[in-house]
Amino acid sequence: MTQSVSAAIAAALLTGEPRDKVMQVRALARAWRKGTLAWDWAVPMPDRPAVPPGLQLLPPGQMPRRRKGGSEATRVALWHSLAHIEFMAIDLALDAAGRFGEAQGPDFVSDFLAVAADEAMHWSLIARKLRTLDSHYAALPAHDGLWEAADATKGDVAARLAVVPMVLEARGLDVTPAARDRIRASGDEGGARILQRILDDEIRHVAVGAKHFAQVAQRRGESYENYWEMLVRQHFHGTLKPPFNDSARQAAGLPRRVYVALA
Repeated sequence: MTQSVSAAIAAALLTGEPRDKVMQVRALARAWRKGTLAWDWAVPMPDRPAVPPGLQLLPPGQMPRRRKGGSEATRVALWHSLAHIEFMAIDLALDAAGRFGEAQGPDFVSDFLAVAADEAMHWSLIARKLRTLDSHYAALPAHDGLWEAADATKGDVAARLAVVPMVLEARGLDVTPAARDRIRASGDEGGARILQRILDDEIRHVAVGAKHFAQVAQRRGESYENYWEMLVRQHFHGTLKPPFNDSARQAAGLPRRVYVALA
């Protein structure tokens, strides 16, 4: 019996063991590309995805402060936080495809399953890096703020696109170059290459969100810029902090005039 796309996505979301999830996401994306998944949306998405065994999730305000400097513990904490971001990014992309795909259509599903596969690859690169530091994902606590944003926008695809790719992931475009440069300056060229690969891919991921947001806004008869600003003010409780990586944001389809009013 052919597996449905909704069942396959829900199963991946409910897989908490990281390497199992990565393999499942790769198989899911491959099956979708080959057209072997049934267009059936009977299986609902879980309220939240499974987490890795032993991972302690904390509210963002309770996370221990990461010390600056070049100590081994500081490096482990940095790569662990990046591993968590990428792991949650897998689930955010899967949830977008599974929660909104039926209404938004095959192009939307294709785009977000491809994003999920990229994020799984990013996680694998970082997990390998952690192993070189004699650590692993779930060795340290991680914050739960990313899924809070997903939960807050689960009722509206426009809100999800406005907040997750166009605010949270776009923030990665701003902060990743400085992290890459610090890592390179410390002599870790391999680590710098990992962050450069992530940055290159994230530009494309933000562009996916911006593209589909523009399509939703057009269908609803809304102004792209005004609608985005309204949804961000309504659903995002943080702040947009400069400096911005204007060139990367422009490449992702986010011109400066769109986000500078909220800074």
